Amino acid sequence: MIDLRIDDAVAHITLDNPGKLNALDEQAVRDLGDAYAEAEGAGVRALVLRGNGRAFCAGRDISGVDPADDDVMGYLDGLVTPVLRRMSAFPAPTFAAAHGACLGVGLGLLIATDVVYVADDAKIGSPFAALGATLDSGGHALFYERLGAHKTLDLIYTGRLMTGAEAVASGLFSQAMPAAELQNAVTDAATRAATGATAAFRASKALIARLRDERLGLWASVSEENAAQAALCDTEDYREGFAAFQEKRRPSFTGA
Repeated sequence: MIDLRIDDAVAHITLDNPGKLNALDEQAVRDLGDAYAEAEGAGVRALVLRGNGRAFCAGRDISGVDPADDDVMGYLDGLVTPVLRRMSAFPAPTFAAAHGACLGVGLGLLIATDVVYVADDAKIGSPFAALGATLDSGGHALFYERLGAHKTLDLIYTGRLMTGAEAVASGLFSQAMPAAELQNAVTDAATRAATGATAAFRASKALIARLRDERLGLWASVSEENAAQAALCDTEDYREGFAAFQEKRRPSFTGA
């Protein structure tokens, strides 16, 4: 159900349960976390997450869930949230290709990814009003920060789903494009990142996480940027980048 392939320093993780629109049960969430751990252990320099079939991920697999004894905290807090944290902290650039349904936990997987490209006709939102449930996996924070309170609650109350094009226009994700172009575009972006200055990317990723989670102000952010730049001076890629510029050639980064 969770497939991992590593090719030229890029990890490709595929949600592969198309018959259920890649909805995730407990074991699938565990397997997803294991795939990220394996990719990290392999020292990849970029990662791509995608879904097989008609959808990226329709959320939690509730086909066999009995609400009378459903361990919601065990699934969300005990399983999903730790995996989302692992994904977010992955020590290399991460990319996702999102098409079809991107809902619930599926939306959370996108929130925990660095760069998300979506198909124009992807479906993104909060369909949980029909279940008597609420948006989870970070959806409230994402929607409120990017859309504001009124539009967020409108989506929650009505259950209306945004298209991928609308989501990108609203600032939720990176780029929208025709579904036929999505997989190649994400693979190309990850491949380019995997040949880049990994330590510099990692420094920017860490700073963005602090801006998000700690709400650093401008001058605190500048101070952190200065420290990060000073630390990068000791890396091979920093020296290679300067040498390539001065010698008027393309740099050859190794990630060191």
